[in-house]
Amino acid sequence: MTGRGFRRGRGPAFRFRRRPDGGGVAVEAAIVAPYVVGLVLIAIAAGRLQTTSGTVEAAARSAARTASMGRSFDGMEEPARKTVERSLKQQGVYCRDLAVEVTPGELQLPGGAVATVRVRVVCEVGLGDLLGWLEGVPVTKTLAGEFTSVVDRYRGT
Repeated sequence: MTGRGFRRGRGPAFRFRRRPDGGGVAVEAAIVAPYVVGLVLIAIAAGRLQTTSGTVEAAARSAARTASMGRSFDGMEEPARKTVERSLKQQGVYCRDLAVEVTPGELQLPGGAVATVRVRVVCEVGLGDLLGWLEGVPVTKTLAGEFTSVVDRYRGT
């Protein structure tokens, strides 16, 4: 049956014929997918490392404030260290090697000298511990944070 306007094999359904690609898309996906996954994992690792670095700096800041509230310079190190350990544990950061240095100092101002306390925190973090999915990787990264706080002038002596 051939009516007016009907041509066999030339209608709109036959204009765009699909050609067999022979699995080319699957091969391309198999080649590209590992690189995309690798880039995503690197981005996650970099973000986690940056977050951990900020946590170490926040722990140093908190420890400096704690040390500046102490009654004397002699007893500053222990409360500062406990504050650092508590802050890191609270954020899920586990240091393989942790060093907390508390240094008393002085800041010269026009109105006179002001006592200060500087706390430096050095934390060696294992990348396997940091990321979780790289268990047993022996690569470590050393993160450091430092903060100086003015000693409370009105603390008891």
